[in-house]
Amino acid sequence: MKRVIAFMLAAIMTLSLAACGQKENNQSSQNSQQQNQTQEQKFHIGIVTGTVAQSEDELRGAEAFIKEYGDVDNGGIVKHVTYPDNFMQEQETTIAQIAGLADDPLMKVIVVNQSVPGTVAAFKKIREIRPDILLLAGIPQEDPNMIEEASDLVVDADNIKRGYLMILAAKKMGAKTFVHISFPRHMSIELLSRRRKIMEEACKDLGLKFAFETAPDPMSDVGIPGAQQFILEKMPEWVKKYGKDTAFFCTNDAQTEPLLKKVAELGAIFVEPDLPSPIMGYPGAFGIDLKAEAGNWPAILKKVEDTVIAKGGGKRMGTWAYSFNYTTTEALAEFGKRVVEGTAKKDSFEDLMKCFEKYTPGAEWNGSYYMDVATGEEKKNHVLVYQDTYVLGQGYLGQTKETIPEKYNSIK
Repeated sequence: MKRVIAFMLAAIMTLSLAACGQKENNQSSQNSQQQNQTQEQKFHIGIVTGTVAQSEDELRGAEAFIKEYGDVDNGGIVKHVTYPDNFMQEQETTIAQIAGLADDPLMKVIVVNQSVPGTVAAFKKIREIRPDILLLAGIPQEDPNMIEEASDLVVDADNIKRGYLMILAAKKMGAKTFVHISFPRHMSIELLSRRRKIMEEACKDLGLKFAFETAPDPMSDVGIPGAQQFILEKMPEWVKKYGKDTAFFCTNDAQTEPLLKKVAELGAIFVEPDLPSPIMGYPGAFGIDLKAEAGNWPAILKKVEDTVIAKGGGKRMGTWAYSFNYTTTEALAEFGKRVVEGTAKKDSFEDLMKCFEKYTPGAEWNGSYYMDVATGEEKKNHVLVYQDTYVLGQGYLGQTKETIPEKYNSIK
């Protein structure tokens, strides 16, 4: 009997151990499958922006996206690099910074915002070695046909429609004159040049005077400090020349801060920055500390608005409630992520706008495809967008609901 019992106990233990071993093998197999699936699903997104010196909004947008999805170096999916401040003279470095992201075998999306000169060459280089990477260009500064050919998608502010809408907004804000400030490099960019001509025509139609003033290029020998100082010194003369009921506008981000400072001091009008944002120029011009509000756009807008009103700029100064540069970095990266994951289509205007809306709750957007004015052809991979103008101390102007005369689409 003792032998029978011992035999039965041994048999039970053997079966039990076998079952445990099988369970462990099954669990190990499941873990291995999960790890393989994770490896298969993981991919990286590269974001290239300028530095704080030229325009910090797109860089802060990259930082926010990293906060959302994690940095590659810490197990996340985002790799962020910057191009040189003096990108016009250092295009080889710019190209190398962008193209270098393709060395990562997990890289599936590359977003460049702003797409400064050198982006087209970098994208072409990437196409040759990694045709699988989705290439997204924000705020292009190269020929439209060239950047469209090199990119899967190009997104810019709708400077065609804004050419009319900013003049309309200026009129709503009480302006009698509109002064456009720029320099030859920017005026060689097709969309900016067309926008200037549209502004001039809109002024005629809406009863405003139009004037053009030239300022130094921050990429020239005078640099950013010299270009900013020029604005500070010229504004009193310009306000005296054109009057206080004049809306001033400049095409360069670095010159926006000194322009805002003087507009407030001299009682003039400012509709919105070239690349609109409540942190484009306003914090520096008014000494606003936004560290506590960083990334919280409603809180940022309120603090900027309260300060501007206190300094006498209420109803005379405007912006977009959410930064275009900041949002474009996030929206393009999110769009690329969704395309790779299969939850968005790269040729879907609706899917793209959903990404913009994700990061701008409460704000209204409008947009359309870019139309080649020479051929009349709509470019389905080149999207132009705009947000409603927000006047500090007044609120939204309802610009996204305005009907824009068709003739402005054909002005060259």
